[in-house]
Order: sequence, then C-alpha cells, then structure tokens
Amino acid sequence: MRKRTFHEAYTETLYDIYHNPEFFNSPRGQKSREQLNYHLTLENPIERVTYLSSRKTNIVFNFAEVLWYLSGSNDLDFISYYNKKMPSYSMNKKTLTGTAYGPKIFEFGNAKLNQWNRIKNLLTQEDIDSKRAFIQIFDASELFVLENIDVSCTIGLQFFVREGELYMSSVMRANDAFRGMISDLFSFTFMQELMARELRLEVGEYFHNAGSIHIYDSDHEWAKTVLEEAENHHDIPEFEFPKMPEGNNWPSIETVLKYEELLRKDQISMTKNDIEMLDLPDYWKQILFLFSIYQHIAYKRDMDHSLFQSLLPIYQFFVRNKWFHYFSTEQKEEIQ
Repeated sequence: MRKRTFHEAYTETLYDIYHNPEFFNSPRGQKSREQLNYHLTLENPIERVTYLSSRKTNIVFNFAEVLWYLSGSNDLDFISYYNKKMPSYSMNKKTLTGTAYGPKIFEFGNAKLNQWNRIKNLLTQEDIDSKRAFIQIFDASELFVLENIDVSCTIGLQFFVREGELYMSSVMRANDAFRGMISDLFSFTFMQELMARELRLEVGEYFHNAGSIHIYDSDHEWAKTVLEEAENHHDIPEFEFPKMPEGNNWPSIETVLKYEELLRKDQISMTKNDIEMLDLPDYWKQILFLFSIYQHIAYKRDMDHSLFQSLLPIYQFFVRNKWFHYFSTEQKEEIQ
C-alpha cells in the first residue's frame, strides 16, 4: 500500500483488515481478525495523524509516548499518567519492558549501547550510503521470561540516506491496526523527522512493515463506527501538521521533558504567559500547551481556556474532539 498521508493509510488499512481478514484467531485468548505480511509506504511522514472524529485520537498521548521513548525511561509512572491501561502490561507495576523502547534505543543490552548516536555517527562520519543504520528494539531474551506480558512489538528501525533525504523503515512482529498503529506511526515518523533535522536532511518516505496486522474483537464495534464515518463523511479538516525546527532539537526536548515531569507530578502549573516566556521554538511550546491542558484534565480542574486558545488550530481540533466534555458550558459555546 502506498499513501500520501497517514489519515489515508489508516482508513484503508482498517477497512481491509476489517472486511478482508486472512485469518480469525485468538492469540493469548484474545479473538482477532488478521492479515500477514503487511506493508505500507507513507510518502509524507510528517502528516502522521488521522482526523476521524469517532476515533478520538489522543494527541497528548502521542507526544507523551514518543517523548517517553526519547527520554530513555522505562518508568511506568511516566506513561501511565497519559494512559491508565499501561499498568496492566507491567510485571512489577513499576517499569515496562517491551513497551519501553527508550532503553533499547539509548542503552541497549548490558553494554548500554547508545544506538541513536551510533547511527547518527555512521551516517555522517563513516558511510552516508550505509545499509547498516539499524536500531534493534526487540530482544530475544524477552521470549524466555514466561510470565512476560510485555514483549516488544517492534523489531527495529532502519534509516537510509538517499539523495539528500532520510528514509526510514520499521519492522514489527505485530501491529494492532485499530489502536497501536496510530501511536506507533506517530512515534516512528516523529523519530524519523528528528533524525532528519539533526542530520540536516529532508524527510524522505517512511516504510511500515508488520508480520501480523490485526483488529481485536473487543474493538469490533468501535472500528465499525469509525469505518462508517470514513465512508459517509469525506470532508477532511484542512490542516497541515507542524514541521519540527531545523537542526539539533535535543536541547528543546530536554526542556520539554523537564517541564513535563513537573506538570505530571503537579509540582507546578503553567499559564499561557509562563510558556510563551520560555526560550523554546514555537513547535515545542505547543507541546507544553498540550501537556498543561492535560494537567487540568488529569487533576480534574477547570480548563484554562487561554491555554486552549494558544494552541494551533490542528491541536485545538484534537483537544476539542477528545475532551469536549471537560470544557465549561460557556467554553463549549465558544469553541463549537
């Protein structure tokens, strides 16, 4: 499958798995419909979201998850703040093993190998045309812990520099076409863009490969609703997903992570002016606006409407669609 945007790819993939499964099975007792050996080429990986209203994409979780990866953390408290289902995947209720890709990327194995820096050096100082720029995530040892309920779905990520563009290919052993695909594509293409900006290259195509792609029966009715929307409503919001600033974005990521932790632990609150005063590009300030809004939601406080008004229209769309019921009656009338 070749599509220009993820919105197009998600809709067609969901339709195909839902209506044309190759197999019905029950891995680990969970009934699902499945196809094997799935391939997708995304021509514009920066357009990494779906706008189907009934799917209710959680844009805050999308950013939080990829930043969790980039922090190198396997801490359950970090990611479970944004997704209350995450503790069910943890054996010790403190950390995650397979789902936490950060330690695999930045401290792989006993030698604590920083694969990100190794790949960056390989593609800039050693061999720009290399076919070895592969970051391993899945570790065979994960399968030898019988009680492990959190085995990495992703085998690895491969980067290619070709004609001034950075291409990336992901290889997954399995991918949930309804849920996991949304966050996985977001995170992987975000990392592709981050590496491209760091290498001062244009963003090339993204290739998504999954051994098994599936929809669980527990999501059957919701998936049906989403597909009905896709069939009956063809108007897609005319948004353009923001592009990451050129150059080295790691100082900005470190700043965002610092404030993210303070917000998550409710040690500070941030107003519109607090965020605007930070020495950060607007791209990263927008993410802090989202995290600040989510703090109000997570701690059940009245929404600070000035934070919402500071968001780009694309982010306003996602917040309004996901958390409309958190707004006051007056705010609802204003943003409808």
